[in-house]
Amino acid sequence: MSDGRKRANVLPGAEVLIVLKQDQRTGKLTRGIVKDLLTNSATHPHGIKVRLTDGQVGRVKEIVTPATAKPE
Repeated sequence: MSDGRKRANVLPGAEVLIVLKQDQRTGKLTRGIVKDLLTNSATHPHGIKVRLTDGQVGRVKEIVTPATAKPE
């Protein structure tokens, strides 16, 4: 599993574990597929903020499955 603090590691289509805003105190993780990257900087100490395909927004804690390149 890869680190979610570097923007280069987080790509649309990747399966990730994120912490939602309301779960920051408990650290509860939510699994989903990245739709959009919301953090513009190259790194973030708490994880890159993303929007999942189901619309939930949170910071990436772990990358479960990296995005695969689409065949041409």
